[in-house]
Amino acid sequence: MADVPWHLSGDYFENCSCSIVCPCLVSAALPLTARPTEGFCNVPLIFHIESGRYGDTALDGLNVLVILHAPGVMADGDWSIAAYIDQRADDAQTEALAAIFTGAAGGPMAAFTPLISKNLGVRKAPITFRINGKTRSAEIPGILHMSVDPLPTMHPSGEMWANIGHPVSPDRMVMAVGATGNTFSDHGMRWDNSGKNGLYAPISWSNQA
Repeated sequence: MADVPWHLSGDYFENCSCSIVCPCLVSAALPLTARPTEGFCNVPLIFHIESGRYGDTALDGLNVLVILHAPGVMADGDWSIAAYIDQRADDAQTEALAAIFTGAAGGPMAAFTPLISKNLGVRKAPITFRINGKTRSAEIPGILHMSVDPLPTMHPSGEMWANIGHPVSPDRMVMAVGATGNTFSDHGMRWDNSGKNGLYAPISWSNQA
């Protein structure tokens, strides 16, 4: 699958279980080596593809949710992953998105694959993704309710941009905070990341050099 050329661009946000600022990404320790503030990390990553193509398959307008659970220090591995593909995707699009967002097709998500020990599978779901000013939000009925806003800042843009090296968008990411009522519930897990660390960014991905 990594041999199929693909590219996509769009938007993403996440809201992990760490208090602000997430030490897994920003601390005096090397990235992913600091202890998460809760002792574990639960993070949904939600994506909207504005335009994209996997080989001959168009991916425009589709949404994806990836959830990651790390039971301890993230660099120690033993992560679990699950993916949710937009129910509007046809079979070819579903296969393409599953390959891209689980890292099987190379690209940014492949950075996580050495740390993953349990794949909880891929399923299709009705995923709503919205951008309203500086607010990012997403919904999967009965599974996910998630929204983030930028952290307060004195910068006139109203956003605090950082180049923290996160594989999703290494050079440009907004520091954000999760809204009240941010929950995920599936696979025997229930997360409430209200008021916890958030991030959002535009994305531009490819598996080509």
